[in-house]
Amino acid sequence: MSNVTYVHGQERHVAEPHPHVPRTTEGLGRGRYRRGVTMDARKTKRLEAAGWRVGSTAEFLGLSEAESALIEMRRALSRSLKVRRIKRGVTQTVLARHLRSSQSRVAKMEAGDPSVSLELLIRALLIVGASRKEVGGWLSGSWTSAR
Repeated sequence: MSNVTYVHGQERHVAEPHPHVPRTTEGLGRGRYRRGVTMDARKTKRLEAAGWRVGSTAEFLGLSEAESALIEMRRALSRSLKVRRIKRGVTQTVLARHLRSSQSRVAKMEAGDPSVSLELLIRALLIVGASRKEVGGWLSGSWTSAR
């Protein structure tokens, strides 16, 4: 089913939004990592009462503290790279050229692909203008997004 809307005097058909998809992005924390977000206590109790076990992703995957920390560092660097690149108006292709790499590799870097080395992520951040202090902040977890 679709709605009819008019753009520049011409009829356009626009699909109706899915009822479970929010119509606004307000409250979704766009571009921010929300550390420590937990499930609603009532929902947790309902799941546990039904026999489900509730825990963290690290517990589910059996990750050590070191593995969890490494994943968080990679995620922070990846997010920061994308934010910084977009703010600077640099395309993935241009960044790839400066890195002597490919656009698809830059896309993997921004997606947090584990096949991308931390060295390459840091080099890319420095190329798009991040300082050593900023990179250190993202690695330590004291900064959560590119500024």
